[in-house]
Amino acid sequence: MTVVAKLTVKAGQEDALIAGMRKMIAHVKANEPNTRTYVFYRSSKEPTQFLVYEVYADQAAFAAHSGSDAMREFFTLAGTLLDGRAEIEMYEEVDGKH
Repeated sequence: MTVVAKLTVKAGQEDALIAGMRKMIAHVKANEPNTRTYVFYRSSKEPTQFLVYEVYADQAAFAAHSGSDAMREFFTLAGTLLDGRAEIEMYEEVDGKH
C-alpha cells in the first residue's frame, strides 16, 4: 500500500513543518518496522510545497501508523501550518522494481 501526501504550508512556516516531519520520521524509524518507506520531499520550484511518500507492508501497518500518537501530534501541528488541506492519495502496487 502506497500513500502520497501533498502539503502546502503557509509562507514562513516551512521550518516548523520540516521540524515536525523530522520528529515524525524519527518515530517511524524507531517504531514502525512494517512501514517500508517514509520519505519527505520539498518542491524544488515552490518552497512552500512538500510531499510525503509512504509505503506500507499491508493495511495493518498503515493503520498502526495512522493511529499512532505521533501522527495525531503531527496533524495537530500541521493544522496550524498548512495553507489548506493536505491532498492524500492511496495507491496499490501493480508492478515494478524495488
